[in-house]
Amino acid sequence: MTTKLKQRSSDQSTEKAKEHAILDPQFYTTDYDALDRLDMSPVRKEWDQLMSEFERDSNIDHFDPGAEFERPLESIPEAAREEFLQFLISSLTSEFSGCILYSNIRKNVKNPDIARLMGYMARDESRHANFINRALKGFGMGVDLSRLSKEKKYKYFKPKYIYYATYLSEKIGYARYITIFRQLERNPENRFHPIYEYFEQWCNDEFRHGEAFALLMHANPKLLKGYNKLWIKFFVQAVYATMYVRDHKRLNLHAALGLNTTEYDYKVFQITSACAEQIFPLSLDIDHPAFRAGLERLRRISDAGDAVKKKGGLFGGTRRALYMIMGAATFARMYLIPSKRNELQAEVRMAPAW
Repeated sequence: MTTKLKQRSSDQSTEKAKEHAILDPQFYTTDYDALDRLDMSPVRKEWDQLMSEFERDSNIDHFDPGAEFERPLESIPEAAREEFLQFLISSLTSEFSGCILYSNIRKNVKNPDIARLMGYMARDESRHANFINRALKGFGMGVDLSRLSKEKKYKYFKPKYIYYATYLSEKIGYARYITIFRQLERNPENRFHPIYEYFEQWCNDEFRHGEAFALLMHANPKLLKGYNKLWIKFFVQAVYATMYVRDHKRLNLHAALGLNTTEYDYKVFQITSACAEQIFPLSLDIDHPAFRAGLERLRRISDAGDAVKKKGGLFGGTRRALYMIMGAATFARMYLIPSKRNELQAEVRMAPAW
């Protein structure tokens, strides 16, 4: 591949990472004074143990691939090629988004507990983002992370929303990676790229990040009471629905890994729900027929909206708006499905046992 072609491919990857859509990760700012008011003393023993784990940094030498990542794009199964690249770019953007958020929090807070945690998490997410970028660069398609951080728009997010969303994203990230890792342990012939060999230790980082936010919420229980339960349910449902819709646009990628997309998603939901019982006061009834039907309806609405967008035309915008209304109505009906109650445990720490 020539230098000019590599540069063009890299620019295209960066532009893809900058795109704004409902399924794409965003960059965020928040209320740093509210973070300064967090009190971790109720979980001091567990907190200090977890900070010691971060400090030991057991994965310091893990994300260091060699020439194994240097390979032609043609080495990837043709049917899965585009979806694999989309997976890499969206995963990189998500990791880098976390890195930027945590770095900004660390720089702007005075609370030593929060500053210490955010420093460790920014370190890990930066390492993950650069690791994924190594895979993209192996194809001559690396993302310019410095340009991405300058040109991607930032949004304000309330701290408690960050707690809920980050906890969920870290635990569901663990569930996704460990499910794929176990699948390829059983079926190594489907491991078409060496990045998958790194998934176990990678997802253990994600699990540890989730543990930190579980302790943060446990130490500040008002975050788990009253109307905040409604927000928790909203975020859990939004994360599950987003994953389901997005994953069903990557059927070829999952097929190349030997996975059925729907079965894979529900396995991830099961693991994530089991993890979230450690801290969230409720769980979604993911086996409820109306929940499953709702996810399928959201998938069909999303596919129809994509088709209209691709086709264009005079009335395309109107039809897309109609599909958005239909999606919101479906999401609202799913939200009314009764949830399951969880009892908060005295000690919330868990081990990555899947």
